[in-house]
Amino acid sequence: MARAATAKAATKSTTTKSTGAKKAPIQKTATKRAPAPAAAAPTKAPARRGRAVPPHGGQMFTVSHLKDAVFASDGLRPYAAYRDLGFAAATDGLCQAHVIRFTEPCSDDVRVRHAHDVELQMIYVLKGWIKNEFEDHGEQLMQAGSCWLQPKNIKHTVLDYSKDCEMLEIIVPANFTTSDL
Repeated sequence: MARAATAKAATKSTTTKSTGAKKAPIQKTATKRAPAPAAAAPTKAPARRGRAVPPHGGQMFTVSHLKDAVFASDGLRPYAAYRDLGFAAATDGLCQAHVIRFTEPCSDDVRVRHAHDVELQMIYVLKGWIKNEFEDHGEQLMQAGSCWLQPKNIKHTVLDYSKDCEMLEIIVPANFTTSDL
């Protein structure tokens, strides 16, 4: 209790004590507040590349349900069907996401060495398995639950896959080039 009273007295004496010497004024840093956001105007978003710019960082909300899934054979390879998940349209081309199902058995048409000029390519095996060979990494067997990231322009070959192989692939950007080697 005596300590508390002493500490209180010390605090009081330092706060009320005047030495007569002038102290340098304390510099306070002004904190600027961001202006309040303007109310959303009921006007159209500015156009970019002929389309409206989505409000959230150039992205739009999108949903793709399995029950509504459409697999089309209009993707990169003729031996696969692709379910577009709507990312390319929702991100104005930032990225693409699709589910891939192989529609034909693995053949020499599939086993072509190639590379993709992408910023990011991630593949996740949903069903079955796929066996690939990657430059400097050898053969890799990927099964349901396996996931891999393919660096830009890594040379690789699909060697084989199961009849039920199904994969999720996410690629940045949505439009990219593939070179058969």
